[in-house]
Amino acid sequence: MKDVIIGLEVHVQLNKLRSKLFCSCSTQYHDSEPDTHTCPVCLGLPGALPVTNGKAVDNAIKVALALNCNIEEWTMFYRKNYYYPDLVKGFQISQYDYPIATNGSISLETEGGERTIRIKRVHMEEDPGRLVHVGTIDKSKYSLIDYNRSGVALLEVVTEPDLRTPKEARLFLNKLKNILEYLDVFDSSLEGSLRVDANISIAGGKRAEIKNISSYKGVEKALLFEIVRQNNLVRRGVKVVQETRHFDEVRGITISLRTKEGEEDYRYFPEPDLVPITIVDRVDDIKKTLPELPDAKRQRFVLQYGISDNHAKVLISELGLANFFETVATEVDANLSATWIADVLKGELNYRDLDISAFSPGHMVQILQMLKKDTITENGAVQVIRTILDEGGTPLDIVERKGLQPKMGAEASGNITLRVIEENPDAFQDFCKGKNEAMHFLMGQVMKETHGTVDRSTVIELLNKSKKEKLQNASDNHREA
Repeated sequence: MKDVIIGLEVHVQLNKLRSKLFCSCSTQYHDSEPDTHTCPVCLGLPGALPVTNGKAVDNAIKVALALNCNIEEWTMFYRKNYYYPDLVKGFQISQYDYPIATNGSISLETEGGERTIRIKRVHMEEDPGRLVHVGTIDKSKYSLIDYNRSGVALLEVVTEPDLRTPKEARLFLNKLKNILEYLDVFDSSLEGSLRVDANISIAGGKRAEIKNISSYKGVEKALLFEIVRQNNLVRRGVKVVQETRHFDEVRGITISLRTKEGEEDYRYFPEPDLVPITIVDRVDDIKKTLPELPDAKRQRFVLQYGISDNHAKVLISELGLANFFETVATEVDANLSATWIADVLKGELNYRDLDISAFSPGHMVQILQMLKKDTITENGAVQVIRTILDEGGTPLDIVERKGLQPKMGAEASGNITLRVIEENPDAFQDFCKGKNEAMHFLMGQVMKETHGTVDRSTVIELLNKSKKEKLQNASDNHREA
């Protein structure tokens, strides 16, 4: 989209930690009653002193290294002063002049080719509490506050304004989520685990910041709406003002909250209860703990298993899916495994909004082994996968219970195909003229006759052979005449 400039501020909960950033309260609060995971520190009571969670700092460095950032020599915390009901102390402990890391990057595949999205900084801060509005934010008569997540370790990843479309923003978030899950510092299934502030401007105009978008698709929808809103203002000659807006996911619109603050409004000053932390001496040890990251795994899959890059791209999109593939590929041909997992199983899971944990690698191995031995057809294999996902059961039991017959032999397949051709001469004539719909019709008739127990590739080969013979005979008859 021309002249659209987008930058993201992504707030990631380091929720694989046992305790919060500055106190010992548990981070496992999601199924708990409100305000049951709190203490004097995360409630900001007088005299309570924060103590930095060292494991949180290590996890932050790990993420920064995975994002190709420069790790700073030392870091320190600041007080970011502003009033909001979910901020119990009246300030947020965050970072300002001395973040964990700066100048990183993520490589992103876009419709226009591969692009590098620069990461401006990665810094730590504490999570505020959670506001629950009764109804929509602009019409709610009151709000409820839950302080259970107050003080949970947040990592803020700030991009440069390098994104140009809402779709690129969603692709960036998917890539970031993938990296975080490979690092095992983050659980995306938990509510509020990743929230986004999206900054957008058009044609050099003032920017709007859309706060606290809680889903990846929501970011794309909010930005699309904001582009239309700002373009309409410009078209009517109305000045776009710099402001903070809220995205209402139910109505799919953004709502003005307040005039956008500047950095000076937050009156940052060093947190007096926390000392600076030297972090550069931790880097070498943390580097040794880094796992194989998505881009490296994708390259390895192509080289080691000989699968296509497109299949590798799908398989590494989730750590669980990548591990599933490697488990299956040790038992069955890698290319066959990649095709069925990336193209078929992943599609069936997406349709049901399930993840790979809903399917057993052992069941996939059994299905592919039966397919390879011609015990079931491709259609039969798909039926087995769907039945397992919908009803449960084992592949062998499903094949027996549903009477999924083995593939029909070449001779029987040929006889039925020839009969279908004889019974449908007009359709065969159209097929010989190159009409694809005729081929689909003939294929459907063969599948109907065989109850789907014949290979599509075998039928296509027989049809093409018959077509070639018919055309050759027609040519010979023409020469004789």
